[in-house]
Amino acid sequence: MTKAAELAKMGEVLTNSQIGRKNIIINGAMQVSQRSTSETGKGASDGYFTLDRFKIANGATSAGRYTMSQSSVTDLEGFSNALKIDCTTADTSIAADEALILQQNIEGFNVQQLKATSTTTRAFTLSFYAKSNASRAIASELRFSSGTNRQASKLHTIGTSWARYTFTVPAASSTQIDNDNSNQMQVNFWLHAGSTFTSGTLSATFEASNNANRAAGIGSIFASTDNTLEITGIQLEVGSQATPFEHRSFGEELALCERYFQVYGANSTYVPIANGISYSTTQARIFLVYRKPMRATPAIGSVTSLILTDRSTYDLTVTGISISGASDLGMTMNITNSSGATYLRSAFLSGLNSGTPKFDIDAEL
Repeated sequence: MTKAAELAKMGEVLTNSQIGRKNIIINGAMQVSQRSTSETGKGASDGYFTLDRFKIANGATSAGRYTMSQSSVTDLEGFSNALKIDCTTADTSIAADEALILQQNIEGFNVQQLKATSTTTRAFTLSFYAKSNASRAIASELRFSSGTNRQASKLHTIGTSWARYTFTVPAASSTQIDNDNSNQMQVNFWLHAGSTFTSGTLSATFEASNNANRAAGIGSIFASTDNTLEITGIQLEVGSQATPFEHRSFGEELALCERYFQVYGANSTYVPIANGISYSTTQARIFLVYRKPMRATPAIGSVTSLILTDRSTYDLTVTGISISGASDLGMTMNITNSSGATYLRSAFLSGLNSGTPKFDIDAEL
């Protein structure tokens, strides 16, 4: 490398590393886990189970099952947590359409820095730390879903000790990233796949969508119940070189996660979730202003062990919640409760003093 090229490369690294908020991935250090820290027996369906912003996507349902958890890290400098997949039921007879993908979906507003023009992208780099119980190949995939679907993939052989793995995709044409809150990009880690996704050849540059080329050469997490995979420090940034991982404060990371998912009253008894007014002995209207504006109008998720309380009657069991009106800023809820409330008396929704109270709202991609 000439001195001029070396200086140019150094300038690129400094530019990328000194500009704040370079990492497009949310919760890449696996610090935030609002839903749960561990879920067992997973594999029959896809969804968001533990760590915020990380989804498990399935193809055809595999017979394999796994535990997904937020694990503690003691042997990787700078990191305290990882996402861990632990095979609990093996599947060695793999149907063609089977898949197990660890995925982060990214809205268009958050990937505009990857654009060069309306139809071209800049070079960018994915990096992550991982380890496994034994040497095993996985594939990382970067995929755009707007306009003409485009994909690029790379095979990584994960070892038994923590190591950093990188994937740089060069600047590309015929790509489109819409500037909105829809799902514009997926960062995928392929852990298990059938021949529909493995019969082709991986492409390290963007190509038209082709299932056969998405996960060629990978091993399977479901090959044995001994198999585990841990991953953390996931970063996606502009430029052709992986720079040091960008650590954000826990508070900032939580705020970013809450654009997509918010939990209220989790295991907190008699802590008000939202206020309103009773309009009969068994019904109330409650108004919730979200802690943070959400990506889109959310749906109500888990509702457990909630009560309605007014100034004269306590612990009225909530038996039903429906949305009367909602936006990305707040919602009005119709509450059905056990009899005893007073007409037109102020009331609040809170957690019961026993059980595990929880109320969450979901605007995930």
